[in-house]
Amino acid sequence: MHYRLDSHTHTLASGHAYNTISEMAQKAAEKKLELLAITEHSMTMPGTCHEFYFLNLKTVPRTMYGIELLLGTELNIIDYDGKVDMRQGLLERMDVAIASLHTPCIRPGTVAENTRALVKAMDNPCIGIIGHPDDGRYPVDYDTLAAAAKEKKVLLELNNHSLDANGARVGARENDIKMLECCMKYKTPVILDSDAHWADDIANCTNSLPLIQEMGFPEELIVNSSLEEYKKYVYLYQKTALH
Repeated sequence: MHYRLDSHTHTLASGHAYNTISEMAQKAAEKKLELLAITEHSMTMPGTCHEFYFLNLKTVPRTMYGIELLLGTELNIIDYDGKVDMRQGLLERMDVAIASLHTPCIRPGTVAENTRALVKAMDNPCIGIIGHPDDGRYPVDYDTLAAAAKEKKVLLELNNHSLDANGARVGARENDIKMLECCMKYKTPVILDSDAHWADDIANCTNSLPLIQEMGFPEELIVNSSLEEYKKYVYLYQKTALH
């Protein structure tokens, strides 16, 4: 697979990552990517940036070191009706948005509650990706999730960091297998993301790619090899197309 883009990374602005935007873009160019999305944690995450940071992203060039740069956010889902922690007017200014469940921002619920939170978040037109839906601390119904993602045209993320043996997420491999099986059933596209908090981890799929290969997951359902396919799920490009 030709890995052309990484759509989930963080800079030091997120509070627990360690590089600047420029450093991340330069490393992405060195790794021969064509597009990099930087998705800082939204405001409910402890230690992350203020709303003013997101308001001022308009000042940052969207091309660096010869690659396309998207600047957006990893939203925190904060209730079981899919509410997220960024006001809609600001969210509509983001180039790209991921919605995720994080323990500092919402307590784990039941399977029904967690599944509802993710599915309802998909109704927000700005959200193109559901981040790391494989954390066993938030059990979900993957059949319902994959079917909803297909219907609502939202990508489910296979997160390389989730599969790190030293990571905090629970049962990720088993959950990713269930998710991918359901994605094959419904022909639901996925995105392989690094969730890099350090520049060298950009485009790292050393954990996720072997799982994809082991399962025989169809390459045509992986959007990383096509910028054109990826952009169908990104609000920035949908909004541009309307104008």
